[in-house]
Amino acid sequence: MSENKQKYLSDEFIAQLDKFSLRARLIVEGFITGLHKSPYHGFSVEFSDHRQYNPGDAIRNVDWKVYAKTNRYYIKRYEEETNLKCYIIIDHSASMGFSSGKISKLEFAKAFTSALAYLMISQQDAVGLLSYTNKITNYVPPRSMRSYLSVLFKELHNLQPQDTTNTVEILHSLADRIKKRGLIILISDMIDDPEKILLGLQHFRHQKHEVILFHIQDTQELDFNFKTETEFIDSETGEKITVNPWQIRKDYQKAYKENSEFLKRKCHESFIEYNPITTETSFDKILLNYLIKRTKLM
Repeated sequence: MSENKQKYLSDEFIAQLDKFSLRARLIVEGFITGLHKSPYHGFSVEFSDHRQYNPGDAIRNVDWKVYAKTNRYYIKRYEEETNLKCYIIIDHSASMGFSSGKISKLEFAKAFTSALAYLMISQQDAVGLLSYTNKITNYVPPRSMRSYLSVLFKELHNLQPQDTTNTVEILHSLADRIKKRGLIILISDMIDDPEKILLGLQHFRHQKHEVILFHIQDTQELDFNFKTETEFIDSETGEKITVNPWQIRKDYQKAYKENSEFLKRKCHESFIEYNPITTETSFDKILLNYLIKRTKLM
């Protein structure tokens, strides 16, 4: 696990993300155009630098103040930046530390968030990060500068599973804070009251934000394939119970499926993108799904 933590800030990991970002763009090249463009059509334009005037250049872009000082014509150059702001909300409560395999839900979420942030900033989207348990543990406002990735990666690297969770209060708090509409991405194992979480996500929809939910799960949570009598410990409350898994597997899987179907149905009704993923899902698949869904915002 320590090896996984170490790789987030390594040159090798950044190089892998860079290569993946290029590959992802090539995969979707046929049906996505201008990924850097705003989903709300229109850019905020910021001054970049000057260049010498050339015949045919628009007169309105001539910097007359520079002309007055130098007696030479120079054109103002501008950077086009998307007006999309993305807020990635990542749950790092104690339950996210669960792992039945090589990687925990939190470590997977951190790796995915790193790749997602890198891909978004490479497309000039502004990305922010909010981490939480039963309270907001950190908030990094959205920026679109590539140098900002080091700030995001550092915050992700430091996240550890801890405490209980209170997703709904976190969502309402952020929804009240954001004034300009944007893209909200929640990454959580959703081990909380699903009805309350949906109310929090619907708060964003009422304010015209686009919302994507990545419901991260360990495969053992789906299969419940324990072979012997097992003591289960609630990672957030410490409550313990010992059971024979095969005696309750059918009822457990039925309840788990009903919960997932509830989330899927309610998200669909609220125009929220619901994406169930596991710690064994390939990053290629998840990011490609994100890119496809991203076109709906354009």
